Amino acid sequence: MPLEKSLYGSRFLPIDSIASIREPFVEGRKVRIAGRLMGHRVMGKSAFGDLKDQCARIQLYAKKDELGDELYGAFKALTAGDILGVEGELFFSKSGEPTVRIVKFEMLSKIVRSLPEKWHGLKDVETRYRHRYVDLIVNDDVRRTFETRSRILKDIRRFLDEKDFMEVETPMMQSIPGGALARPFVTHHNTLDIDLYLRVAPELYLKRLLVGGFERVYEVNRNFRNEGISTRHNPEFTMLELYQAYADYHDMMDITEEMMNGLVKALHEGKEEIAYGEKTLNFARPWKRLSFYDALKEKTGVDFKAMPVREAAQKAGFNFGPGATDVDILDEVFGEKVESELVNPTFILDYPASMSPLAKAREDDSTLTYRFELFIAGMELANAFSELKDPHDQRRRFNEQKAAIGEHKVIDEDFLTALEYGMPPAGGLGIGIDRLVMLLTNKTSIRDVVLFPQMRPEKNSGARPGIIGQDDEVLKEADQHEI
Repeated sequence: MPLEKSLYGSRFLPIDSIASIREPFVEGRKVRIAGRLMGHRVMGKSAFGDLKDQCARIQLYAKKDELGDELYGAFKALTAGDILGVEGELFFSKSGEPTVRIVKFEMLSKIVRSLPEKWHGLKDVETRYRHRYVDLIVNDDVRRTFETRSRILKDIRRFLDEKDFMEVETPMMQSIPGGALARPFVTHHNTLDIDLYLRVAPELYLKRLLVGGFERVYEVNRNFRNEGISTRHNPEFTMLELYQAYADYHDMMDITEEMMNGLVKALHEGKEEIAYGEKTLNFARPWKRLSFYDALKEKTGVDFKAMPVREAAQKAGFNFGPGATDVDILDEVFGEKVESELVNPTFILDYPASMSPLAKAREDDSTLTYRFELFIAGMELANAFSELKDPHDQRRRFNEQKAAIGEHKVIDEDFLTALEYGMPPAGGLGIGIDRLVMLLTNKTSIRDVVLFPQMRPEKNSGARPGIIGQDDEVLKEADQHEI
C-alpha cells in the first residue's frame, strides 16, 4: 500500500459526533466517528484508546479476535496524536465507561511529531502562544476559552440585531487613518501608486453611514495600531463599534449596561458577580458614574479643572518634560492614579474637550464633552460619545489636534464634507472585544483570548513546542512594563 494512502487516508465522513453518541448513550448503537487518538493502552489481545473530536472524547476498545491480526496490529502501532476514522458499536465497559467497540478503523492522518506529555506552567507559556494548534489539541481549557469567545460574539450580534441595528462593513485600508489617535501600519497599492493605511478605527466611515440615512449600524471590526505589545495590547485587535441616530451617550450607557449584564448572566448561570483573578466583579445595574475631574480630585486631592494642567500635576507629585502636552499629562495622571482603582464597572464621564476631538461639547461647559469611558478591573473596556455633528466645530478641533501633534496629521476633508450634508444627533460606542473576553473568561493576558497573537520572531525558527527562546523572555518582561 502506498505511504500516502496508509498514513494519510482517503475521504472519511463521520456521521456522528462524540458528544451526540455520549448523550444519550444507547448500547448496541452503530456509530461512525472521527477524531484524534489521545492515547492508547495495549493489554495482550485487547487494547483501549481515547478518541477526541471538537467537543468531547470517548473510550475505544479493540479486540484481536474481532479485528483480525492485521487490523489489530495496526491499532497497536498507533501513536498518540494520530487522526482516525472509526466504525463501531456502543457498549459499557466492565468499569461502566461508555465505549466504542471498534469494528473497523482507518488512519486518516499520521502525527509526525510527538505531543508534549505536559503542557502547562510558566516555562511553556510563550511556546503555547506560538504553537496554538498544539495548545488546542492538549489543553481543553484553552479550547473552551475560544468557544466562549465565539459565543460572546454571537450573543452580541443577536442583542444588536434584536434592537434593529444593521451590521455593516467599512474599509480596512484607508487613505487617511482616522477615528483615533494611533500610529498606523502603512502599505502601498501598486496599481493606484498610493500609500494606504490599515485602519486604526472605523468611526469616520460609520458616521458617514448616519449621514447617508442608516440610523442604527454596527461593525465587529479588526483594527490595527503600530504600537506596543503587552498583556492588554495586541497590534491587531477586535472592536465593536455602533452608532445610533437620535441617541446620546446616556443611551450608549444603557446599551452597554444591558448588553454586558446579559452576557455575564448568560455565561455564569444567571449570576451578576464573577471572579476575575483575585477580584470579584459585580455587574448588577445600575453601574457607578463619576466625572473625569471628580475622579482625579478624589484620587489625587488636586482640582485639575481649577488650575493649569501642568501646575496641578506638579501638586499631585508628577513632573513632566517640556514636550508633554496637557492631553499627555491628563492621560498619564489618570492612568496612574485612577484606572487601577476602578474595579467594579464604572463610567467615567465628561472628558475634557482637548482629549475628545470627536465628541460633542457640553452646552453648560464647552471645555467638557458628552463622553464616557467604561472601566472594569482597572481596564478600559468601552469609549462612547454624544457625537459631534457641527462641521465647523469639527474642523476647528481637527486643526487644534493637528497643531498639537504636528504637521504630519492629515485632516479627512471628505468626512467634513459628509458632515456638511447634515448628520443626525447620534450616540456612538466602541467596546474592546478582546478585553471583554478576558474579563468574561477570567484571563489576565490578551494573548490568552487571541488565537494567534503577534509575537517576536524566534531566534531558532525550527524550535519545537516546549522550547522557549530568549526573545520570549524579553516579551514577558515587556508585558510587565505595559509597553
